[in-house]
Amino acid sequence: MPTNRRTERPPAPRAEVLDLVNRQILGLLQEDPRLSMAALARQVGMSTSAVTERVDRLRSDGVVVGWRLEVDPAAIGLPVTAYARMRPGPGQLAKVTALVPDVAEVTECHRITGDDCFLLKLQVASMAHLAEVLDRLSVHGQLTTSIVVSTPVPLRSVALPPG
Repeated sequence: MPTNRRTERPPAPRAEVLDLVNRQILGLLQEDPRLSMAALARQVGMSTSAVTERVDRLRSDGVVVGWRLEVDPAAIGLPVTAYARMRPGPGQLAKVTALVPDVAEVTECHRITGDDCFLLKLQVASMAHLAEVLDRLSVHGQLTTSIVVSTPVPLRSVALPPG
């Protein structure tokens, strides 16, 4: 699913961007991104137009970068989650960077430091499916794969800094 995420980190938000009210707004939206502006306004004790203006400002300042729908991959036939670290072969870095966004089974890709260049999160239907995906990627470099056995800390919102 496409997101509005940036590939480069925006500048640190100004202190007034993360004032107490905006922290409240962000906390409430992280708990329930489907809150209406009217419901959000009631909870922070402001007018709907003032809260809408604040949310719009949080978006334009790059604090809020998108809204997500979380789907259980197992419920749609993709029960196997794996992480693969990838070290592209000589001259393959640009090819991997161009290829990975088009591999539907890659749900996350991070450029990382260390011996490997990429960390990929893969969501597949079976071990055979995983092997097919890895075979497609391995022509461009060395892969080290780990299968997820359990998830003690599921995807969660970013902890807001203290204010």
